[in-house]
Formats: sequence, C-alpha cells, structure tokens
Amino acid sequence: MKKHIVLTCMLLLTGGLLSAQNLLSGRYTPAELTEKLIPYSRWEPFPHTENRAGWQLADPVIGAALIKKAEEYQNYDWPGIPAVKSLLIIRNGNRSEYQDIAGKRREVLGTLLLAEVYENKGRFIDPIVNGVWSICEESFWGVPAHLPRSFDGLMDVSAPFVELFSAETATLLAWTDYFLGAQFDKVSPQIRKRIYYETNKRIFEPLMTKHHGWMSSSGQGRRPNNWNPWICSNWLNSVLLLEKDDSKRVAAVSKILGVLDAFLNPYPADGGCDEGPGYWGAAAASLYDNVSMLNLATNQAFDYVYTDKKVAEMGRFIYKAQISERYFLNFADADPQPGMAASMIYRFGKDIKDTAMMQFGAYYLKRENPASTRGYHYFRHLFVLFMQNELKQAKPGLVLPGDCWWPDLQVMIARDKGGSTDGFFVAAKGGNNDESHNHNDIGNYVVYYDGLPVLIDIGRGTYTAKTFSGKRYDIWYNRSDYHNVPSINGYPQSAGGKFRAEDVVYKSNAAGSGLAMDIGASYPEAAGVKKWERSIRLNKGKNVLIDDVMELSADSKVTEHLMTCYPVEVVKPGVLVIHRQEGGITKDFFLHYPAAQLVAKVEKVPLQTEEDGGVRQKWGDNIYRINLEGSVKAKGKLTFSVGAM
Repeated sequence: MKKHIVLTCMLLLTGGLLSAQNLLSGRYTPAELTEKLIPYSRWEPFPHTENRAGWQLADPVIGAALIKKAEEYQNYDWPGIPAVKSLLIIRNGNRSEYQDIAGKRREVLGTLLLAEVYENKGRFIDPIVNGVWSICEESFWGVPAHLPRSFDGLMDVSAPFVELFSAETATLLAWTDYFLGAQFDKVSPQIRKRIYYETNKRIFEPLMTKHHGWMSSSGQGRRPNNWNPWICSNWLNSVLLLEKDDSKRVAAVSKILGVLDAFLNPYPADGGCDEGPGYWGAAAASLYDNVSMLNLATNQAFDYVYTDKKVAEMGRFIYKAQISERYFLNFADADPQPGMAASMIYRFGKDIKDTAMMQFGAYYLKRENPASTRGYHYFRHLFVLFMQNELKQAKPGLVLPGDCWWPDLQVMIARDKGGSTDGFFVAAKGGNNDESHNHNDIGNYVVYYDGLPVLIDIGRGTYTAKTFSGKRYDIWYNRSDYHNVPSINGYPQSAGGKFRAEDVVYKSNAAGSGLAMDIGASYPEAAGVKKWERSIRLNKGKNVLIDDVMELSADSKVTEHLMTCYPVEVVKPGVLVIHRQEGGITKDFFLHYPAAQLVAKVEKVPLQTEEDGGVRQKWGDNIYRINLEGSVKAKGKLTFSVGAM
C-alpha cells in the first residue's frame, strides 16, 4: 500500500476521534432548536437604534469617523450598472468593471447605515432609502463571473440562484432593515416590504427549494470550499433578521446547520485549509461567523462547538501558515500577502481559548480600519464597534512555529528558529492537482530568508472569465512549468485528481525537517516517468537541499524550473546567485546545481495580460524564471542547494 494512502487512513481514523460528525445539525432535535432559537420579536443581537443606552457602549472614535465619511455621501448619485458591464465577462473576460460599481454602492450604503445609527438624527435616511431602493432594483445581486454560462452574461431573473455576493447583499439589506426599520416606515411602508420581497425571492426561496452545488461535495468527491460557510453566514444573518415567521426561521436555521456540516464533516482533522490563508478568512473563519451568530440567536446554545478539536485546529491554521509579518503560505490561488481580519481572528482565538491566536489577531489590529465598510462579511464590523476597549488592551504577538505538518494537505513548513523569522524558512507540498483553487504544483516548495522571499510561488493573478474555465491552465502561473518543479521531456504536470504525490513522508528532528514524495504520477504518461522521488529538506542553520532521484522510461530531456522575484546571475557553471534587494539592502543567495548535467538560462517573465495585473500588484514587475536544462540518464539523481552568503 502506498504510504500516502496509509497516512490518509491514519488521518481519517484520527479525525473520527477529534471531531464528531454532524457537529452542528446533530446536537438538537427540531423541537429543541425551536426552543433554543430566540423569537424574531425578542431578538436583539446588537442594540436597536432606539436603544441609545446600548449605543453609548459603542466606540465613539469609530462613530465619528463613520459620520465624517458618510457626510461625503449625503448627495451620492447612485450609479446604475449598464447591461454591457455585465456582458464584459463573456466579451473580454473582464469582471472588475461591474464589480467595482456594485462594490462601491454597497460600501456607501454600509457607511451611511452605521453613521445614521451612531448619530440618530435622520439626516442620512434619504440617501439610505435611495441606496436600498437602487440595490433592490438591480437585476442581479451577485456578479457576472458567477452566472451560469448558459445565461450569456446577463441574469435570467426568472431563475434565481444564490452565490457569494447576492448572499452578501442580502445581509447588508437585512441589517439596514433591522436598524432603521422604524425610520423607513415613517418614509414609506414599501421600503421594508421591498427588502423582504426581494430577499425572499432571490435568497430564501431558492435556498430552501433548490440544491446549490456549493452545499455539498461534488460528484467527483471534492469537498465544499469557502462558498459553503461564507454563503451560509449571510443566509443565517438575513433570515434571522428578516424572517418574521418563526417556523420558517427555524426551518431555515435547521437547513443551514445541515449544509454547514457538509462542509465540516469532510474537513481534515489537521485543520489545514487547501485554499490557503487568503481564503481561510472566508472558509474556517466563516464557519466561526456562523457559530458566533448562532450563539447570539440562541443564548449561547452552540458554545460547545468551540471545544471541538477540529474546529480549534481550523482556527489555528491561520497563524501556523505564517511565514513572516508580511508573508504567508500562498500555494495555488492563495495570496502571498493576504489581509488579516484581525478583530475576527482575535474573537475566534478567544472563543477557542487559544491565547496565541488572540495575540496573533491583536498584532494585526494596527492594520485594520474599524471604520471601513469596504469588503465583505459586513456583520463583523458590528462586533468591532462594541469591543474597542478590550482590543486596545490586547497583547500582540506572532507565533511563528518552527515546524508544522498538515498530513491531509501534505504541506510542511520549517524554519531555522521557531518564534523568529531569522534565517531560512521552507514550505513544501504534495497533494493532488484537483484541489480547490488548484495550480499544477505537486512537489513545489518556497524558500524565504529573514522573512523575505528567495524562491517563490507566484500565487494567483487577476481573476477573469478564463480563470475558472476550461482554459485555466493556459494561464502561465497556474502551470507547473512556472513553479519550482521540473518539466520532463517537454511535459509539465497535468490537471486532475489522479495526478498526485505518492509515497509521501514527512520527517523532522532537531537538525532539520523534510518532505519526500514521488511526484512521477503528476505527469502525463507521455512524459515517460516511472518514478521521480523528490525530497525538500531544511538543514537548520545551514541550507536548503533538494534531491530529485528519477527512474524514467529512457534517457530524457529535463528542465528544472525555479521562480524568484529578484534578478539572477550565472556566476559560473553550477552556481547561480539571486540578488535580493529589499529596503535598500542587498543580500545574495547561491543556488548550486549539477553543471555536468544542466545548463542555466534565466528569463524575465513579461507581465502583459489582464490576468498578469494581479501578479504585478503582489510582486511588482519582477518575476524571473530559472530554467536548468539538460539530459539525464533513465536512472539518475539531481541535487540542488540554496544557501545564504
């Protein structure tokens, strides 16, 4: 039996001990859930606007900032979204022009709402009414990139379905109704009626009557990704706030619990997020959002979830996957420098009683603007308003664990010094080429030094229609030949679940940590690979060593690819130097390779397409690919090392 299968079986057995199945939906009977759920008429998760004593507890500095910003929007001219903006997704693949307009409209409404609740003078009511009515008149609350292809770029209003941003819109309107319902009724009873009508038609009815693919594992067995808990968190918010029929509220909450368990049940016991730290904020963190809201709606009847070991590991992933203050693991579509939802992370850590996670969240509070209503997860802002005193006293700190291993992801990290960014950091992965947000990257690794990059994973660029289409692997940074892995006889790795790492073994001791695997199965049959045993090892305090031991059908042509964001110079055959320049400081790193077998060529990757815009934003126009080309015997070995001057 292959070792990776053994590891998986062990993990499944361990997972059964760590987390109960149906953790959320299996706790209460329908009658018990009915008893636990606070009725609509008595539920006050945050102070109603007329509860001025409650709002005296909200942070006044944030309130002043919101009011100042809202004053800029008092005469806001709510822009329409022309049909041709939606059609851009099929005409040229552009998704940003539509989303920029829609996102700005929601940011403005969110700002006006909180400013009015803080001030309570009525001077923002009319622009809020304009915003609510304008958004209700949108043909689609989501984004064209999420439309079925059969719709040809425009929403079929006779066939409503729910995706991420339509659910987000429902939440924003629901909180607007919750806080300003009485004021709306003074203007016109049609406003609240319209909010419920549109939300019920676009969100509640489709979710209760139609199966959506994000609700469960795919037919190919891929488990649900961040869409599941992210949409559920907004579904839960909006139905609790808008649905006055308590029997319908209970039915919706009951279904939400089952959908969330479809996400949680197959989630690995190690807590690893295969979508990376950037998507963690909408995956494990959105599961936490759901539990937080459920507790507000049931007088803490779901507090038991925080004692579950799997849920705790899901939370801890975010600080274990950190490279340095600026950088995080970014395999696949993950971002190298993702934003941190600091206050939410702090709350998550507090609820699972993890002091390190609380300190990690507190560390990034300095980058969080609590008065901003940009982005998603609108309800997270509400918690922040009432906990500023606690957050200001929170002790900041970074964990920076020395070694971590996620057996389900088949990802390891290792650093020279635990608790410090000094010296080398290495991360490497096995896995398969059908992971969520997949890049073809089996056997890929990254190398950092003193918290800054040396050899990198590009991550994702700008999302376009091409990104999630049959042409996904035509985009260069999704292909294996733009990762730190070899091409064999001209063939890069292939996409699909059968293209995977085998015989995966992780070892760690005081001298170093390493990951070994056979990546041969990740290549098409035509590449002629019987075995390609790759090992990546950090020799602590010394260097990074990569060994490739191959067994091929015949003598073959091989190109070893390496990616960096700094200029590279061939010093002499067998030695490359990477000139890292950061903050006016230059530091050189030496890559040693077998000159008898391989010849080095260095190219700067041109960043020219719309997709490349996201790469330029993250790394600058500084992507270099090292190609070590040559011939190898059918059985042989290639060894590389990375060292610092």
